[in-house]
Amino acid sequence: MKKSIIYLFLGITFFSCSDDFTELAPISNRNEAEFYKNANDFIAAVNSSYAGLQDNGVYGRAYWTMFEMRSENTDQGPDATGLARQFAEINTFTENPLNEQVTAAWVSSYDVIANSNVILSKIESVEMDSSLKERIKGEALFLRSLMYYHLAIAYGNIPLQLTPYKVGDELEQVNSEVVYNQLIQDLQDAEEFLPVDYPASDMGRATKGAAATLLAKVHLTINQNSEAEVVLRRIINDYNYRLLDNYEDIWGVENENNDESIFEVQFISGGIGQGSPFTNDFSPSAFLQTGSGFGRNRPTDALVNSFSPEDLRFDPSIGTSYINAEGETVLANYVKKYESDPQTEYDSDINFIVFRYADVLLMLAEAIGESPEAYDLINEVRNRAGLEDIDGNSPGTFEEKLLHERQLELAFENHRWPDLRRFGAEREVFESAEEVVEPSDVRDLFYIPQRELDINPNFTQNN
Repeated sequence: MKKSIIYLFLGITFFSCSDDFTELAPISNRNEAEFYKNANDFIAAVNSSYAGLQDNGVYGRAYWTMFEMRSENTDQGPDATGLARQFAEINTFTENPLNEQVTAAWVSSYDVIANSNVILSKIESVEMDSSLKERIKGEALFLRSLMYYHLAIAYGNIPLQLTPYKVGDELEQVNSEVVYNQLIQDLQDAEEFLPVDYPASDMGRATKGAAATLLAKVHLTINQNSEAEVVLRRIINDYNYRLLDNYEDIWGVENENNDESIFEVQFISGGIGQGSPFTNDFSPSAFLQTGSGFGRNRPTDALVNSFSPEDLRFDPSIGTSYINAEGETVLANYVKKYESDPQTEYDSDINFIVFRYADVLLMLAEAIGESPEAYDLINEVRNRAGLEDIDGNSPGTFEEKLLHERQLELAFENHRWPDLRRFGAEREVFESAEEVVEPSDVRDLFYIPQRELDINPNFTQNN
């Protein structure tokens, strides 16, 4: 069910006061000095941070390009011209520091961070209900942390700006471990401040479960498995999520914000600038949906062949053929999880699920390591997919089996590249003859955008 938080995004729009990253600072449609005076101002401001997640530089486009298409899960397809050239470069590790998607991800992520920093810097001095103040602080901390997590995974060495930028401030890069340690503190605070759930009028906002899920993911990223285990057990025991009975019931507009969903980027159609682009970007034919279907983020044959015939996750996730406008059957892989029927192009009602409960179960298996309990957690996810149990006697190492299960369960949800990095398998997966990327060409980090190096000559480029 579509919730009303999305309408609140329209209440205020913030934008960068400069094209330069070093001068990012949110400005309202009123003078900033006259804003941030009461609770409604801060609600409007945090709504603007949520709206920033819809941007093409964040979940709208750049994130799936950098965290799915970078991996062996998907590719751009045969077209590598025009806009497609940006995706093809990322897919084949041939992009340079001028790549538009890599630049957009940096800029748009820092836009959300800048807005959140202003909220956190000003809210303490404003009188309002204490529980509301804590909630808004928790939301701002979570949203800022979500951006920093993706920036650290993608670029590694980034500026860690925790206060509003002032002209003359010198930005310095820090390594990703410094970022992750900051996120641990911020997410612990966010989890404390946020509620377990919301009334329908505020559904879609960050919760304790959302903050805790990201916190656990950060712990796993820096090999703090025992700390992650504590957090993950808290999510399972205290925050009221569950696996839906049927995998297909996770997807579609009618199933949004369901009992398995922990955090979603909210989109709404209707020509108000809040619709999502996924249906048109991922569909392979204009005959399938309104407007053009570009067939981007195309599932690879390697991924298709990774599913066993009895896996109930395949049909809701991947299509392998479609009927074109001439009535002919065309063989082509395409993503089905984000299918809908928008009335106009790039204006779908479909949300993007950032975190869900199946990920929590699989992360707990990762945190505790190979054991009967870990296999029970993996098998809980597999059984929902109609698959038999696995155990220590099943082929492969525990890590290989877990990573494979995460690939199939969470395909096209922006987890694959971070997973490969965390498991140290980012080169291994390209050793198959089916892949067009040589393992020696794989780079762990994206290039720092050239515009940032031009603005900040003290920055060091990633190799």
